[in-house]
Amino acid sequence: MSGLAGVLAGHHEPGVYRWHAAFAADEVARAVEHAGWRFAYVDGWHHQTRHELLAAVGEALGFADHYGQNLDALNDCLRDLPAATVLLWDGWGTLARSDEAAFSAVRAILSDHTAVLTTLLRGDGPDVDVPSLD
Repeated sequence: MSGLAGVLAGHHEPGVYRWHAAFAADEVARAVEHAGWRFAYVDGWHHQTRHELLAAVGEALGFADHYGQNLDALNDCLRDLPAATVLLWDGWGTLARSDEAAFSAVRAILSDHTAVLTTLLRGDGPDVDVPSLD
């Protein structure tokens, strides 16, 4: 978890990163929470459309019931995250391949909120301009 450990320790800036580590999500959660950060997990293999992904992100991050499950609502709710958070998005490549516009929009919004959110894109996907933590 060295790249992630660098983020958690403040040696790397929070941001959106590609990450290929094969740790189970619960192991990642323990490490993140031990460092005092919040953890959220989205399984992109099962949430493959924009709507499914937005719903899953809202659930994972504990957004209020009135979360509208659209891009504007995602942007608004990310402003209210209560603490530094790591979002592990497994299977991101599925959406990136099937709906490039939706993936780009979601990635841009996630990138706009790196003051409180680090997003880990884990798994294979198309070539995107995202630094790696590996």
